Amino acid sequence: MAETQNEAVKEVKEVKVKAPKEPKPPKAPKVKGMRIAYERRKALYAYGFLAIWIIGSLYFFIRPLLLSFWYSFNKTSVDLGHLGTEFIGIQNYIDAFRKDTQYTEALLSVLQETLWQTPLIIIFSIFIAVILNQKFRGRTFARAVFFLPVIIATGPVISIINGDMDTSGYSGGAEAFSTMFETDMTGALMNFLGVYNISDKVTDLISTVTSNVFNLVWDAGIQIIIFLSALQNIPVSAREAASIEGATAWEFFWKITIPYISPMIVTNLIYTIVDSFIDPSNGVMELVLQESSNWNHGYSAAMAWAYFAIVVLALAIVLPILNKFVYYEV
Repeated sequence: MAETQNEAVKEVKEVKVKAPKEPKPPKAPKVKGMRIAYERRKALYAYGFLAIWIIGSLYFFIRPLLLSFWYSFNKTSVDLGHLGTEFIGIQNYIDAFRKDTQYTEALLSVLQETLWQTPLIIIFSIFIAVILNQKFRGRTFARAVFFLPVIIATGPVISIINGDMDTSGYSGGAEAFSTMFETDMTGALMNFLGVYNISDKVTDLISTVTSNVFNLVWDAGIQIIIFLSALQNIPVSAREAASIEGATAWEFFWKITIPYISPMIVTNLIYTIVDSFIDPSNGVMELVLQESSNWNHGYSAAMAWAYFAIVVLALAIVLPILNKFVYYEV
């Protein structure tokens, strides 16, 4: 019996030995070039595209920014082949606030205009965005009309509307066109109501606000689009819950709409303040550009950096106050 088992084991071993070997899988051909993982390669492509922007920002933005900050502490002069500098410390800043009355007057004027224009633009943008968010015929056309100024808001266009075309060669047509936006309908209405010239300050304030209605619409295009996108992101469940509870449209606006769009109110407020401060037509920017065109780059840079510090200070005061009333959905 044992012999029979040994013979069977030998036969099995011989069968295993004589069994044909399985063919080996063919070797993968060697790929010529960089042996980099796909995810790593995508990251390198991203860094490559970002490098173009980083180099451009460093050379065309950061470098001139630092140079202007250095010029603000110097008295500059145009020398042969370069711009000469003489370090004078903070004298340019002292001259801007103590000697240059035009700068301080223009600065106060810009601050006053920003103080009353910003709330008007925000309120007007919310009002128009709520209307454009409703369903009615011609809604797409109405949205395009309010966003159109953002597309065509170039210097020559706004100059034609304001009648300021001294450099155009012929200003007759521009002045005729600009009269459409300068009709004193408010003065006529106040005369009709018998409230004209009751108080010079009140009359001037009302006249200033109403005469800038077109500029108000002109400057509110971006804000309307941002508010419109925020209104469209209000969840349907909030609308349904409000309707079930019997909330009126007024209650829905204050209890649902305003909290949901409050982060965009802060965003638009920052945008409006910065846009108002950097408007080339305001008095401070005109003085800065005028001094720069007169080759007085040191004094111009000092005025610009002081103006920038005031803008940052204004935002630093406004933002912490507003953030207390902002609703962030988690």
